[in-house]
Amino acid sequence: DEVFVRRVYLDVTGTLPTAGEARAFLGSDEAGKREALIDRLLGGEDYASYWTMKWCDVLRVKSEFPINLWPNAVQAYHRWLHDAVRENLPYDEFAWALLTRSGSNFREPPVNFYRAVQGREPADLAKAAALTFMGTRLETWPEDVRGGLEVFFSRVAFKRTGEWKEEIVYLDPTPVEAVSGVFPDGTRVDIGPGVDPRRLFAEWLTAPENGWFARHAANRAWSWLFGRGLIHEPDDIRPDNPPVHPDVLEYLAEELVRADFDLQHLIRLILTSQTYQRSSIPQSEDPAAEAWFAHYPVRPLEAEVLIDAICDLTGTTETYSSEIPEPFTYLPEHQRSIALMDGSISSSFLELFGRPPRDTGLASERNYHPTDAQRLHLLNSSHIQQKIERGPRLRLLTQNAKWKVPAEVRQLYLHVLSRPPTATELATARAYLESAKQRRKQA
Repeated sequence: DEVFVRRVYLDVTGTLPTAGEARAFLGSDEAGKREALIDRLLGGEDYASYWTMKWCDVLRVKSEFPINLWPNAVQAYHRWLHDAVRENLPYDEFAWALLTRSGSNFREPPVNFYRAVQGREPADLAKAAALTFMGTRLETWPEDVRGGLEVFFSRVAFKRTGEWKEEIVYLDPTPVEAVSGVFPDGTRVDIGPGVDPRRLFAEWLTAPENGWFARHAANRAWSWLFGRGLIHEPDDIRPDNPPVHPDVLEYLAEELVRADFDLQHLIRLILTSQTYQRSSIPQSEDPAAEAWFAHYPVRPLEAEVLIDAICDLTGTTETYSSEIPEPFTYLPEHQRSIALMDGSISSSFLELFGRPPRDTGLASERNYHPTDAQRLHLLNSSHIQQKIERGPRLRLLTQNAKWKVPAEVRQLYLHVLSRPPTATELATARAYLESAKQRRKQA
């Protein structure tokens, strides 16, 4: 229970449980308390903020170069994505809106899917659609197959308005002759002059019998909860990169379709599984055990989650800014990092700890590999030291020189690690407090 409560809070909400939340969960003996906690977290605002952050990485939500959505569009796009996650918009409807909507990028937020692509050519748009909704990298496909898919994006057009940085995404009305597009499964379709090719692609993509769409969605959800997909990387699906457990991926895809593309149903299914709730302690020395999910894979916290946790534990805040477009634009003092809407707004901490630049939408943009610079920052930087020394929440727990051991130590462990201390840890704390008392007397 101690491991589960912390794990599920971080994976679902990107937020640590409070000491009170951890204590209430650990003290409950109700049957089904894990399922009840999962349902509560999936219905909360932190879940919506955290999973919106994940989608903003995928969809390249960024004001500045090289995406250049600009702040007004970023705000509208982020709000639409947040509402879609919070309201659990069915995933097929989510994809349909992003692929087929037309209008102002300020007033029809889903059209920013096309605006947030580096390039306006059909090849660029097709590449973004394939990466986002099929988890495949179009540059690895044969040229003739790529060409058949690019036809579906050949009539997307853009035009500016009189409002600063506003742009209209629309279907080019210029008369054209009928053309033929080819879906990735090899099916050829004739596209007449009055037909929106994007809608044909969206219909094919989101059809329940099209396993590609559901399989990728299931694999992406799995990768967000485990740190790696059943197919790894989650956006590198190809014949020579098969899933480690094909039957599991197929089952999850079928469940998603059966549930009418309810993503929360899929997430709940994974969270309640034995695989997700397995210990992270390896039971095998086989180096492939982690890739096969023989144990829960341990990974670093995302940069945004880590700094939010440090701020929550210490009671401090962090400063985020962007020099462009308005010089040194600062956010409210209590802004949470997981709720940052714009990839251009950042901090030195986020950059050091691997926050993605949101330039390509690739999962590999986020760096999960710890570095020496990260270790030194956590161990030895004035930034972290000042948060520990000046943070009001930690000071409330530690300022009392007459600590009631073990009660105060237990409270500190619940606050930081969401569990009580072990007997060894408690003994270590006693020894430390005693030595500190002696040092004070000698001073």
